[in-house]
Amino acid sequence: MSTHNGTLAHVDHDHGHDHHDEHDDAAHGTLKGYVTGFVLSVILTAIPFWLVMGKVFDQSSTTAMVILGLGAVQIVVHMIYFLHMNARSEGGWTLLALMFTLIMVIITLAGSLWVMYHLNVNMMPSMTDMKNMP
Repeated sequence: MSTHNGTLAHVDHDHGHDHHDEHDDAAHGTLKGYVTGFVLSVILTAIPFWLVMGKVFDQSSTTAMVILGLGAVQIVVHMIYFLHMNARSEGGWTLLALMFTLIMVIITLAGSLWVMYHLNVNMMPSMTDMKNMP
């Protein structure tokens, strides 16, 4: 605001420019980015399908671990190419929220598995105990 002849006048110093960050447009996807993300997603979906249908590994646990790894990579691909998450977006808050969420999920899963394992070991009667039951 400035005064001109004793009256208040609003001075607009904007000059028609948007208040966007120069990196803000980079946060929005391009056709090349979407196509890259789509192709990577299709590949990361086709590989596990091939692993299971072709019975590539002898042990199913190996197949499961490879599929879990590819699933984690696919999550990262979706976050980068489709959700546009990076360290610069929203001042890094989205990355911080993601890290907090991952830590909470890991704690919850590890705690649940720990509790279930110990309940199974400590609460389930063994076969020798069951033979002695009336």
